[in-house]
Amino acid sequence: MYPFYRDDEEFAHWFLPRDNVVNTYVLEGENGEITDMLSYYYLNSSIINNPDYKTLCAVYSFYNVANTVDMVELMNNSLILAKKNGADVFNCLELMENQKVFTKLKFGPGDGRLQYYLYNWRAPHIECPKVGLVLL
Repeated sequence: MYPFYRDDEEFAHWFLPRDNVVNTYVLEGENGEITDMLSYYYLNSSIINNPDYKTLCAVYSFYNVANTVDMVELMNNSLILAKKNGADVFNCLELMENQKVFTKLKFGPGDGRLQYYLYNWRAPHIECPKVGLVLL
């Protein structure tokens, strides 16, 4: 299960970098062709009753494609870039190939499970690695 983007304009809407909305980075091969991609989106939270901090800058792994680099290396780069862009927390859902990187990159387990309720869709039970749908 994964989204299908109708055209370049729709893809650009979701992936072109916008401050405090989404960041996307690509790796170009020698011939200029894009080989790998990482992206994350922002979902900040207000911090209440703290005199020093007002906002927690949380980012969530969005879509990642590792063709020429290992997924762990790609996600490690994503962590570094997110930190450079001011992120306090980096979250990953148990989707796609994310499970491969959790332990190696020392992600702490979450406290719940994400459940998708898709109306008017008929789909069999799908294991997490085969789900590529991130809902915003």
